[in-house]
Formats: sequence, structure tokens, C-alpha cells
Amino acid sequence: MKDVFIYDAIRSARARAKPEGGLHELTPSALLKHLYHGLEARNTLDTTQISEVILGCVTQNGEQAANIAKTSTLYAGWPSSVAGLTVHRFCSSSIDAIALAGLKVASGQAQAMVAGGVEMMSRVPMLSDNARVFSDPEFALQHQMLLMGSGADLIATRIGATREACDAVALQSQQRAARAQREGRFTSIVPISTSRGVVATDECVRADITGAQLARLPPAFAALGTAGADKVQLAAYPELGEIQHVHTAGNSPAMCDAAALVLLGDAAFGQRSGLTPKARLVASTTGCAEPLEVVSGCVAVTEKLLRDNRLSAHQVDLFEIHEAFAATVIKTRETLEIENDRLNVNGGVIALGHPMGATGAIMTGTLIDELVRQQLAQGIVAASGAAGSGSALLIERC
Repeated sequence: MKDVFIYDAIRSARARAKPEGGLHELTPSALLKHLYHGLEARNTLDTTQISEVILGCVTQNGEQAANIAKTSTLYAGWPSSVAGLTVHRFCSSSIDAIALAGLKVASGQAQAMVAGGVEMMSRVPMLSDNARVFSDPEFALQHQMLLMGSGADLIATRIGATREACDAVALQSQQRAARAQREGRFTSIVPISTSRGVVATDECVRADITGAQLARLPPAFAALGTAGADKVQLAAYPELGEIQHVHTAGNSPAMCDAAALVLLGDAAFGQRSGLTPKARLVASTTGCAEPLEVVSGCVAVTEKLLRDNRLSAHQVDLFEIHEAFAATVIKTRETLEIENDRLNVNGGVIALGHPMGATGAIMTGTLIDELVRQQLAQGIVAASGAAGSGSALLIERC
């Protein structure tokens, strides 16, 4: 098997998923076009060398339907020889896109690939694909499918994470993201020009939020519990007595618009193209945890990735773990015994925003940039999907 190198990782800024958000006027393909051209310009890239583009996208409906990985490359003017594949494993989709691209390079099927993700949630809203497992309660229960917030509240209840602890996670995420912005740490952002101006800064960060403001927010998912989610979860875990609804709009991921791309290839591609790799993709894995917890898959796959590579958490320098609600962060920290200064050091999706299909690729770029900034050796990026699923990558700085 060949070594797989990451030569570049770029992204758009994350814009609010609202009509007034900075990227709203762009279709998903138009946003990706900016990034395709940005990847070309940054790397003097000969696009005829790219075998395939693999993109994660969760809500494959409307403007994001019909294999956007292929159609967007045609829209951007890339060669018709570039194949396209769109993948969906909920919120870990773009990690899987990177993993699949890496496996193709490692096996010799391709010398160069582009992987990433896109989600324009202001134009193609979450759940607008009307999947029956999210719209028909009885059908959903037959498939053990609950909405993400309900799963997060079960995680919190099972591990004893209080509302105060969850709000503290959210406040830290906001503070770290604000610091990273001030210090210019998000170097993978490609400025996007729109009719409203240039979008080059993540819009969801609330630098001035306080703990007192977070504490005043009402529970966001208690109504889902009353509607039947609590009953299902308590049938599986009767010892809990009741579900603690500790998650609010303030300690949950913020919806947003964004896209991200990662350029992968073998050593020969880099030499031929005059490119120096930033990182090596060492390993990838997928897995699944308790479906009723919905969003704990990132913990399970991180444990699996460490085990498969004979590593302990203490041997890994940095972790970028999907902040799929505050309780997931607490569970990650406690289960893996990760010190606070190695986990999501530049904030996470609670503060920065969660463009579902693009989040994993954005986190990958953030991890690589931080490994370079601190001159550290290796890190793990992991994200949860729905139904307990998760995906993870082990990355080594070159």
C-alpha cells in the first residue's frame, strides 16, 4: 500500500444559515466553484491529474441532489474526465469522503484525489429531504432513529453531565473560537466574493457571550422527550428514572453554510506537481455506538482508531472531535481521558457552526493547521453521525 499525503486543505468561512447569512446567495455548486478555483490557484494544480472528487453531503435534496460531487466539477469547468461521488453518513460524511479518497490512493487506483463536503443549510434546510425515519414517529422508532438533541440528552443523563457543565463546554468553545479568530489561526479559509462583499470570517462565533446568558436559555429538546423520545430511551434504560434535558440552543451545534476541500495524493503526484505535503493520512476507521444516544459515535470510533493503531490517547498530540452537543464533548473527555488543552483547542461546532456534510473536512484542515502551528506530530479528527455512527482519521504532520 502506498503512503497517502495531504497536500492542501481549504474551506470557506462558515456563514449563518439564514437569508442574511454571508453565503446565502450562492448555490452549493457556486460555493464549491470558488473552492475548486482556490485549490487550483494555491497549488498551481493541473486538474487533469485528479482522478475523482468525493464529497460528503447530508441533505441531498434540491440544489444538493443528483451527485453534487460530479455536477459541481462540471459547473466549475473542471475536466469531464474527473469522476464524482457524493457520500452520506450524516455528520461524518466528509471524513468518510477523505477516507475513501485515501484508500483509493493507497491501493494505487488513483494518484490524486479531492475530497471534502458541502452543506448550504440556508438554501437546503436540514430534514428537507423528508426522510421517513425523521418525519414519521412510529416508523422512526421501528428503526431506532431519534433526533440528535434527544440522543445528546440521553448521553448527558447517562454520564451525569449537568446543565452547568454543558454550558461550560459551550462557553469554552466560544472563547477558544474567538481567540483563534483574533490570532488568525484559521489559515485554511479561502475568501469568497459575493454581491454583499467578501466572506472570510466565520459568522457564528459569539465572542461576547457569557455564562449567565447561556444559563437563561430554555431546554431545546424537552418537547421531543414529551412526544415520545423519553419513553423509548427509558424503556432501554429504566434505571435512569427520567431524562435530563440539559441541551439548549446555546450548547448545541449552530447550523451554517460552508464547504471544504482536501487535496490528497501519493508521493509521485507531489513530486510531479512540485508540491510539498502538509500531512500524511495514516489510518481511518468507522464504527457505531448506541443508536439511542445518536451522537456518541465519535467517542467509539476514536477508541477504535487508537486500538487499531496500538496508541493510547496520551500519545496523540491533538484531537478535533465533533462537538455534537456539549454532552458529547464531556463524554469524549472523560472516556478517553484527554486533557483539555489537547481537545478542540480552537473551539468547535458549538461556536463555529456545523455545516453537516462539510464539517469533517473543515475539522481536518483545522487539525492540520494547528499541528503545523504548534509543530506537533499527530492528531485525530472524529465526528458522529446519526444512529450512533461515527468516522475518524489519524493524521501525521509531514
